Amino acid sequence: MAGVRGDDAELIRGCKKGQAGAWDRLVKKYERLVFSIPRSYGLSPADAADVSQLTFTILIQSLDSLTEESNVKAWLATVARRHTWRLMEKGRREGPGREDDLADTPWLLGNEKPSELWETIDWLDGGLSALGEPCRGLLTALYLDASEPSYAEISGRLGMPVGSIGPTRARCLRRLRTILGDR
Repeated sequence: MAGVRGDDAELIRGCKKGQAGAWDRLVKKYERLVFSIPRSYGLSPADAADVSQLTFTILIQSLDSLTEESNVKAWLATVARRHTWRLMEKGRREGPGREDDLADTPWLLGNEKPSELWETIDWLDGGLSALGEPCRGLLTALYLDASEPSYAEISGRLGMPVGSIGPTRARCLRRLRTILGDR
C-alpha cells in the first residue's frame, strides 16, 4: 500500500466494518493534527473544535469512497484546511458588525470625506437605477450582494443561463460606464 502505513489501512477497513475501536483509534491518531490546522491559521479553540468535528463528520460520510491506499492523513489535512479557509472567509464577509468600524478603518474611506463618500454612493445608485433590469439585478448580485452568490445562484435568481452571465456583465458594465460618464 503505497505511501500508507499498514495501520492506516487496517483502520480504514475496521471503520468500514463498523468497528467502534477502529474509529476511536483513527480519531485519537489524527485529532491533534486536524485541530492544529485551524489553530495554525489563527482560529480560536472553539472554531478549531468546530472544524475538527466537521472534518471527522465528513470522514464518516466519505468512508465508503476511501480505499485502503488512501492517504488518510493528507485527506484529513486537506478537508480541515478547506473548512478553515471557508470559516475564515465567512468571518471576513460577516465582519464584526460594529457601527464604528469605519472610524477604526479610515483606509476604507480612502481620501474622501464621509459626505463625499455618500455622494459617490448616491451617484452609483443613480447609475444603477438608470441602467434598468436585467443589468441592475445582475451587477447588484455580482458586486453588492453580501452573500456573494455563485453564478449558479445568480442564474436561478435571474433566470439567466450561467454561460451568459459573463458576457452580459461586460455589456452591463459598459452601459453603466456610459451612464455614469453622463452624470
